[in-house]
Amino acid sequence: MSTNTLTRRDIIRQAVLGLAATGIAPYINAETNAGGIPLRTLGHTGEKVPMLALGGHHIGRIKDDAESIRLIRQAIDRGVTFLDNAWCYHDGRSEVLMGNALRDGYRKKVFLMTKVHGRDKQGALKHLEESLKRFHTDVIDLWQFHDIREEDPDKIFAPGGAVEAAEEAKKAGKIRYVGFTGHNNYLWHRRMLDFEYKWDAVQMPINALDPHFRSFRKNIVPILVERNIGVIAMKTMAAGDMLKTGVVDVNEGLRYIWSQPISTAVSGMASVEHLEANIKSAQNFKPMTEREQEALLNKTRQYALTGEYETFKAKS
Repeated sequence: MSTNTLTRRDIIRQAVLGLAATGIAPYINAETNAGGIPLRTLGHTGEKVPMLALGGHHIGRIKDDAESIRLIRQAIDRGVTFLDNAWCYHDGRSEVLMGNALRDGYRKKVFLMTKVHGRDKQGALKHLEESLKRFHTDVIDLWQFHDIREEDPDKIFAPGGAVEAAEEAKKAGKIRYVGFTGHNNYLWHRRMLDFEYKWDAVQMPINALDPHFRSFRKNIVPILVERNIGVIAMKTMAAGDMLKTGVVDVNEGLRYIWSQPISTAVSGMASVEHLEANIKSAQNFKPMTEREQEALLNKTRQYALTGEYETFKAKS
């Protein structure tokens, strides 16, 4: 091999040097898992997770159970070992399917995350026990309060609120880490962060439209970076609507997401073709420079200002 040939590790290291000003340098490293997917650190937990995560909602859309289980296992075998889910997805079917896929030794290969809708202690613990049963596991790696709305922070932190369930479950060894999610209004995320609680991760919409309209990237991510809380991106294609603008494709959209200071990006992948395409994008990832990001956002600005393509925000 020529001494002038750059390895993938060299290329990534050079990219890190050029990205120090963007704030993502700590999130870019040369380490990959067995599937060749780059790993990132989940905030202060120190957990190394693949930067591509399998979304649980789309798993429940697959009508054939066996096909869904095969897709989940193929994802794991290919290195997509961060699994997203929620107690509520398809009335629990997504968790059941994923739990069946995690049999035969697959559970120990993954970082398992699911979400809870209960806002009081009793309701949250009930949801947790149901999730554990569906997953055929004794512990969930990351348990997140799901779909935070305006009134939820006060409910969760009230006496007898769901945060007490999280603390009890951690002490019992049933969950390892705690976070929250939401996709409507960044102000509600701010309210959750105002409470004195050591969050391990926070999940929110981040995409190439987001910076222009009620932006989570601008208003929430900097707080999480400062506090070293894991950042989990979702709605990376704005629930598919971003692609309708015609100014950004999937690969460019993913590249933008991964060029932000995030730990992982949840993608709804309901087919082998979609899974393999996203894996290839992750394996070939090269961070965007600030100039490239600016050029992309200039293209998306006119489509983003009213929230037309981010209706999950516009409703709030």
